[in-house]
Amino acid sequence: MFDAVSRDRHIGAFRRLTPRPYARARVLLFPHGGGSASYYRAWAAAAPWDVEFLAAQYPGREDRYSDPVPAKLQGVAAALAADLTDRADGPPLPTVLFGHSMGAVVAYETARRLTAAGEPPTALVVSGHPAPQLTRPGRVHLGSDEELIEELRRTEATHRDILDNAALIQAFLPIIRGDYRLSETYRPAPGTRLSTPVTVLYGDRDPEIHAWEAEGWREVTDGACELRTFEGGHFYLEEHRDVVVDLLTTRARKASETSAISWPSAP
Repeated sequence: MFDAVSRDRHIGAFRRLTPRPYARARVLLFPHGGGSASYYRAWAAAAPWDVEFLAAQYPGREDRYSDPVPAKLQGVAAALAADLTDRADGPPLPTVLFGHSMGAVVAYETARRLTAAGEPPTALVVSGHPAPQLTRPGRVHLGSDEELIEELRRTEATHRDILDNAALIQAFLPIIRGDYRLSETYRPAPGTRLSTPVTVLYGDRDPEIHAWEAEGWREVTDGACELRTFEGGHFYLEEHRDVVVDLLTTRARKASETSAISWPSAP
């Protein structure tokens, strides 16, 4: 029988914000550029008893502040995938990957590596980002601090109280600039193609992704691909969090129904 107690620990760089010791499936959450695992704290708290939400903690922030950031986005994904496959706490749970903005391509690259290792995720849900092959090049990471702050205001990627606090924003800028570098220099390399079903979410007023760029996600998988539009801009998630959490929970539960793992009884 699967030992639920052994899953009370973190998995490498993934943070258990609200443990679900009797979870039958899990959702792995990948933050946007400049974001951290704590962005998803409310999501994890809202998860039902049988689905556990874990959030990736990228290097260079919060409890990983001193960890070096890889030169390429693929390096971030490779380290996260290694944490998931190099495990000593029992068989893998059915797993759904979700990523928003930069997190969408980190989740995608992680899914590719899990697939290559023989442990493909049961579903990939991506949000607010063009298909990998359509990733927009950019030079924001090369601009001045003032230009970078203006970009953050435009995309509403950072709360205004942080942007208006000179001391606080100076502490965040190196992290944000580094993430822009990862995003703007990212190019998908030939390699593993997914068989996992993909769901694409985006806001109908999001300037960072157009409908045709969302359609491009169909090219990354041999599985089904579904598109869903929400009212809102790049951070439509703020208004539609409960709907997205329910969608992820449904995907995870569907996967657990066909799992061969023997589960303990509900508490």
